[in-house]
Amino acid sequence: MGAPPKGDVPEITPQELAEADGVLFGFPTRFGMMAAQMKAFFDATGGLWREQSLAGKPAGIFFSTGTQGGGQETTALTAVTQLTHHGMVFVPVGYTFGAKLFDMEKVHGGSPYGAGTFAGDGSRLPSEVELEHAFHQGKYFAGIAKKLKTTSSA
Repeated sequence: MGAPPKGDVPEITPQELAEADGVLFGFPTRFGMMAAQMKAFFDATGGLWREQSLAGKPAGIFFSTGTQGGGQETTALTAVTQLTHHGMVFVPVGYTFGAKLFDMEKVHGGSPYGAGTFAGDGSRLPSEVELEHAFHQGKYFAGIAKKLKTTSSA
């Protein structure tokens, strides 16, 4: 769809999602929703949906927007519909990141729905707080996925 290839970044196929214990989806925001490329990826999961291959798997979301008003929360909310149709268990990070999410002294993305960053025109790198939030979300999500896997195996 016009985005340049990211040569050294591995790509997953929709079918490989069924092999995962859980999935954290990350994507940029376009007009308050996931980018069309990500929607096309989800659209390619019809066979998994038909078989309910992703049902019960934990899923989370993280995102980037161009601006502070770019729709981080609406992106997460509109993405949850994809997870719901698959029967996936949405695992938001909530406010488990603590007080840093409330810091108003520094610009930072993220919300209780997931970690986030403001990319601007693409030249802005994630801040230290945004990176900490993302790391926290990954660790938190992995703990939930492990608990769910252990429970379903018992």
